[in-house]
Amino acid sequence: MLVPSYLTVSIEPLPPVVVGDAVTLKCNFKTDGKMREIVWYRVTDGGTIKQKIFTFDAMFSTNFSHMENYRKREDLVYQSTVRLPEVRISDNGPYECHVGIYDRATREKVVLASGNVFLNVMAPPTSISVLAADTPAPFSRYQAQNFTLVCVVSGGKPAPLVYFKRDGEPIEATPLPEPPVGTGNWAPRNLLHRDLDDTKVPKSLMDEGEVGAGQAPATMDPPRGLAAERDPVTETIPETVVSREFPRWVHVAEPIYYFRHTHAPVSDGTVEARATLTWTLNPQIDNEALFSCEVKHPALSMPMQSEVTLVAPKGPKITMTPTRARVGDTVRILVQGFQNEVFPEPLFTWTRVGSRLLDGSAEHDGKELVLERVPAELNGSMYRCTAQNPLGSTDTHTRLIVFENPNIPRGTEDSNGSLTGHCGFRLVLALTLTVILELT
Repeated sequence: MLVPSYLTVSIEPLPPVVVGDAVTLKCNFKTDGKMREIVWYRVTDGGTIKQKIFTFDAMFSTNFSHMENYRKREDLVYQSTVRLPEVRISDNGPYECHVGIYDRATREKVVLASGNVFLNVMAPPTSISVLAADTPAPFSRYQAQNFTLVCVVSGGKPAPLVYFKRDGEPIEATPLPEPPVGTGNWAPRNLLHRDLDDTKVPKSLMDEGEVGAGQAPATMDPPRGLAAERDPVTETIPETVVSREFPRWVHVAEPIYYFRHTHAPVSDGTVEARATLTWTLNPQIDNEALFSCEVKHPALSMPMQSEVTLVAPKGPKITMTPTRARVGDTVRILVQGFQNEVFPEPLFTWTRVGSRLLDGSAEHDGKELVLERVPAELNGSMYRCTAQNPLGSTDTHTRLIVFENPNIPRGTEDSNGSLTGHCGFRLVLALTLTVILELT
């Protein structure tokens, strides 16, 4: 009596592997029958597509692969192995081993059995950076504001664990599932305690009774720019002035941090993780504080980190081109750098002391101020560059000296830097003669 052939197949489970490692897939099978074929498949698209990566055909005794053939381990026990020399993210997924033997009863019948295994390929993060949200941006000296650090981690699989530290100590933060509505103005009211420093409040505010000695701040915060709305006055300022102004409020409470963590898949199979840390900024204690973002990941032997130091602006350096400006030249005044690195990135604002800029505007934003075709009337004018971030502000001034231009005859340039024609001269002469005739 013929006994039916039997066949059992199993694949040894694999621990997670890291991109670049070599891995060997092992398919064990036990049978008392005669081998027909062994086929390895890589399964993709949720099981709808099976791609052959190794085939052994006993009928023709051929195999078309750089992979290893099957070998007999002991009586009736065999093992087929497939070696992936350098795994990639795209190798992640399920694999199947199919084994076929001839049935004892008939050579035309083939008995099939299979096993499967999932190859989990991990990738360590490739980059990490910390930046400030919504900068550069103006800030209010009279209102406490929230500040958000953003940590961006790219290239990892699976999603990494991200957390923040302050001065080397882990920060205990309250999880925030959704971003605050209106990040610039959002702040839980019970976190803040603001008092205005009476000695530094603009006189116009004191006169209007909005803030008094020992008096709590009004329900409505003074709008930004109240000091700038006062009547303009001519200021007497030395050639270079560097001064730092912190916001006018005092935050006496310990900061309460809010943390949010999200991640999004990337086309290459990795993820981009973003973690945000939000709190009410306190320049008195946060200036020069060291914040770091750290990442833990199973493919890393030690955490990755990126750190920043919060720093208020400290005197931007100003250069003027050309150094000897002549009437009609285009003058460029540029912020070159800082005495120290500044974070978050400052907002630069240019003004002309006691007057408007050449184009008629009150101020100009950006690192560079361009004065086109400067007239002689700008000689001696003072320009102020204000650099500000949420930690404070600083002013630096420079004076424009305009020399005569020998290529432009004297008296042929108006206040806008344009040449005056002979018609203008005849008009002035006619008006003068008219006045003289009327007087006689």
